[in-house]
Parts: sequence; C-alpha cells; structure tokens
Amino acid sequence: MARKVFVLGEIRDQFLRNVSFEALAAGKIISEGGEVVAGLIGENVRTLANDMIYYGADRVVIVEDEKLKYYSPDGYSQAVMAIIDSEKPDAIIFGHTALGKDLSPKIAAKLNAGLISDATAVEIVGGNVVFTRPIYSGKAFEKKIITDGIIFATVRPNNIPPLEKNESRSGEVASISVEIKDLRTIVREVVQNAAEGVDLSEAKVIVAGGRGVKSAEGFEPLKELASVLGGAVGASRGACDANYCDYSLQIGQTGKVVTPDLYIACGISGAIQHLAGMSNSKVIVAINKDPEANIFNVADYGIVGDLFEVVPMLTEEFKKLKIHSS
Repeated sequence: MARKVFVLGEIRDQFLRNVSFEALAAGKIISEGGEVVAGLIGENVRTLANDMIYYGADRVVIVEDEKLKYYSPDGYSQAVMAIIDSEKPDAIIFGHTALGKDLSPKIAAKLNAGLISDATAVEIVGGNVVFTRPIYSGKAFEKKIITDGIIFATVRPNNIPPLEKNESRSGEVASISVEIKDLRTIVREVVQNAAEGVDLSEAKVIVAGGRGVKSAEGFEPLKELASVLGGAVGASRGACDANYCDYSLQIGQTGKVVTPDLYIACGISGAIQHLAGMSNSKVIVAINKDPEANIFNVADYGIVGDLFEVVPMLTEEFKKLKIHSS
C-alpha cells in the first residue's frame, strides 16, 4: 500500500541533524513506494533542502520566517500544520529529540491522532506499519500499530540507519507562505550551556563519567579519550548532582536516552535510572574499581580498575592505533 509520508527535518546551528536522515529512512519504509515529503522550518533554510533529497526525500516543502529562527511550539506548530493541511499525508515522522518530544503531542492533539513515541525500529508486516519501542525503562520492547487514521510516530536517534547519500537524486523544492501569529513566547536569543563538539544524542561513541570521577577535573581524561575516539562526553545524574559537570550531559531516565555504537562507562555504579538511558547501546564497556558494581551486569566488556589509570592507558593505545592507521 503506497503512502504519502511527511518527515520533519530538524536543524541545529544551520545544519541538519542526523536524525533527520534517519527519519527519512523510516519514511521510505512506511511509504512502501509512495512519496516522502520533507519539511524544513526556520529562517534561511532553503540551502539545506538538497541534503534531504539526497537522503531520500522526493520533495521538500519549506516554511521560512524570521519568527521561526528559533524553535517555539506555537510558531513551529503553525508551520507544521500548514504543511500537513497542504500535503494531507498518510503518515508523519519526527525525530524523538527535545524538539520532537515537545512538538509531536501538540500536533497529534490538533489532528486528533494517536502518537507512537520513541520508536527504535519500523517494518511492514501484513500490510501494517509496525513500530518497535522500549517500555519499562528499556527492560522490554513492544510492537505497536495504528489501525485507524493518520500514522504518527517519533523515531529514536541512532537506531534506524539512514539511506546512503545519493547526490544524483533530484526533487522539487517548494516554499509555502504561512502567517506566524499569536505567539505567546518569542525567543530572542539562545545561549547554549552544553559541551561543544559531537551531539550527545547522536554520538556513535560516548565516554560517560559518574561519581567515581570525583571532581570536575576528573572529567578531563574522559574528554581526551572521547576526543581521540571522535565521540562525546556524558555523565550520570550523580556526577551532575555533585556539580562535576553540567546537566546537559546527563544520561538516564531523567536525562538523555542514547544508543551509541560504543558506550564507555567510567566510575558509574549502574543505577537503574542510568541504565534506562544507555542499556541499549550496541557495545558497553565498564570501568570501575568495584567488581560488584551493577554496571558490569549490562556491560559487554568489564575492566576492574582505577579509571584514572585505565582511561589514560586506553587513550594512549587508541592514539597509537590512529597513528598506525593513518
């Protein structure tokens, strides 16, 4: 059954987030040979349209307005609803990001539609679109379908592989005019209090620290290892509560949920709240002085030792590997 699918592209710092391309891949599966229409919302975003086409969109619809320079639920919902009213898609896909988690329930309510959130896989079974999503803090998974009305879901970053970029693909890029009005909140400026470099929620490699790092300075070896591996630095809530790092780095049930290819947990005991945010990582390496630490129960590889001795050793070995491979 061919379907028209609307995929919202997400922009950060004038670049498309990788989850946009993953959402496009999900959209291609759902479309079953139908049309995938991407939406881009913001100020001066037309230059990004071709990338959406290269990664699978058949067409791109743009809404540009200076009031959309920064995300606001009122402004973005008006723009998204204008695209939906114009395109009348059979399915809608957002990324399960801070923006997607905030905006999708608002759009679903306007459409009187169901919403499947935080999908980690999508497939077609017996003509139905079946989404897989974690439940009980990632301890189990459920499969869900929408049997009536529009299909609406958000997809977790780093789970659905994007299609291979094909710069020979072409597609129509069109703009629609939307009067953005009655904004209850206007964002004048965004001051980011977050780590520079790789986006934590989309990082392929994460080096995370817990209370075992002992201080803010204790994160420096972790930052160096993450830099060598081209990854990002994360933290447990305990490390954030102790003011060792900013809460923007927090991973867990009350922080970010991540699924990198490699997760290195340093000085993290493995509280269930933290495991809920990272236990679905593809490979988990735990470094802890306590051999009975709960983190070893979910780790693929465990190193019992002082992180301040082990992490610098790992960093040096990875540096050697990079030198030999270059």
